[in-house]
Amino acid sequence: MKVNTRSVTLVLLGAVVGGSLTLGQHVMGARSAGELPLEQMRTFTDVFTRIKSDYVEEVSDDELLEYAIRGMLNGLDPHSAYLNTEEFNELRIGTTGEFGGLGIEVGMEDGFVKVVSPIDDTPAARAGMLSGDLIIRLDDTPVKGLSLNDAVKLMRGKPGSILTLTVIREGADKPLSIEIERAIIKVTSVRNRILEENYGYLRISNFQTKTTSDMVKAIEKMKEESNGNLKGLVLDLRNNPGGVLSGAVGVSDAFLNDGMIVYTDGREADSKLRYDAKEGDVLDGAPLVVLVNGGSASASEIVAGAMQDHGRAVVLGSKTFGKGSVQTIQDLPAGGAVKLTTSRYYTPNGRSIQALGIEPDIETKPGSWNRPEDSSDFTPLSESSLRGSLSNTTIDEDGDGTGDEVTDEQREDNLAYDDYQLFEALNLLKGLTILSKKSS
Repeated sequence: MKVNTRSVTLVLLGAVVGGSLTLGQHVMGARSAGELPLEQMRTFTDVFTRIKSDYVEEVSDDELLEYAIRGMLNGLDPHSAYLNTEEFNELRIGTTGEFGGLGIEVGMEDGFVKVVSPIDDTPAARAGMLSGDLIIRLDDTPVKGLSLNDAVKLMRGKPGSILTLTVIREGADKPLSIEIERAIIKVTSVRNRILEENYGYLRISNFQTKTTSDMVKAIEKMKEESNGNLKGLVLDLRNNPGGVLSGAVGVSDAFLNDGMIVYTDGREADSKLRYDAKEGDVLDGAPLVVLVNGGSASASEIVAGAMQDHGRAVVLGSKTFGKGSVQTIQDLPAGGAVKLTTSRYYTPNGRSIQALGIEPDIETKPGSWNRPEDSSDFTPLSESSLRGSLSNTTIDEDGDGTGDEVTDEQREDNLAYDDYQLFEALNLLKGLTILSKKSS
C-alpha cells in the first residue's frame, strides 16, 4: 500500500485522466517543456466530431471519451490501463484473495487473450489450462477485437455456469475446446507440507496483502512438525504471476537479516523507492531452494532476484517471465482509477529483469519421470513477447524418451514421477544441508 499526493491506492506487480485541475496542471507542464501538440489536438477534435455526426449508431460523449482514455493507456505498454468503477472494485477484491471467474491470470497479445498462468486449485487449473495458451474464442464470441476488460467480463459469470474456451496451444495440431465451470475463486496464497523428514515445501501461488504473515505461520507449523529441526525449505514460485509489492518485500525480508531487497526507479520522485531487510531470518539460516519457471512473473521475480543476489538461496528451474515494471493504481475523483506503469524495479545488484527475466542458478526443464511428453521444447510466453512491452535498461538420462515402466504402486507418493523439478530441488536441498554441516 502506497499513498501520495496523487491518491495512489495500491502498487501492483502483476499475473489488471483526472479532473480539470489535474488536466490543467499537465497542460501547463507540457507548455513549459515544449509546444502543445495543437495539430494533433485538432485531429482528435475532428475525429470526435466525425464520429458524432457520421457513425452508423449514436454514441454518447461519455462513451467516446472513455474509449479515448482506454486507447491512450493501452497504447503505452501491456500493463497500463483505465479501470472504471466496477473494474476498480473487482481489482481491489482480487488483491484480497476472493473473486469470481475461472482462475487464470491473463494478458492481451495481438488482439487475443494469452494465459500468463492458471491459479492453483481453480477451475482453470483443474481443466488443464497452461501458461502460454492463446484464447481465441469464448463460447461463440471471437476474442479478436475485444478489449482485455471486455474479454474478462465474458469469462466471469454465475458460479456453476459453463464457459467453453477455444484455445491454441503450442505443439497441438488443432485448436482445443476446453469447458470450464465458473466458480467463486478463493485463492489460498500459501500452501505447505513436509516433503521428507525435516525438509519443508512451501508454495506461494500469488502475492496478496496477507501472504507474508500466512507464510511465516506455515513455516512455524512445519518447524513444529519437524520437532524444531527443519533442515531446509523449497520455496515454489512456479506459475506465480505476481501481486502486491508489499507481499514480495515481506516474503524476501523473512529470509534475510539485512541488505537491500529491491529498489524502483522512475521519472517522478515518489517512484524512486528502496526496500531493505530487517534483522531476522525465519529459517535461522537453514538452506533454501527457490523454484521458478516461465510463469513466475513480477513479484515472484523480486523474491527470486533478492535471494539470488544475496546468495541466500539457490534458484532452480527455468527462466522467469521478465516483468520488471511497477504499476501504480491511482484512483480518480470521478470514480474508477488508472493503472499506470510508473517505474522499473531492480534487484539488489542493480539488475533490471524487464523483458529478460531471472536466469536460474541451475536450469531444469519441466516434466516428470517416465513422462517425457511433459518436457516440451516450445518457447513459453514471456514479457518480451508482449506487444509494446518495455525494453530493458541495463528428462531421462539417455534423452531418447524411454524408461522403465512405473507401476501404480510406485507412482503413489513418488515425487520424481509427479514433479521432477521439485524432486531435483529436494535433492539439492539435501546436498546444501550436508555442505552447511561440514562447513560449520
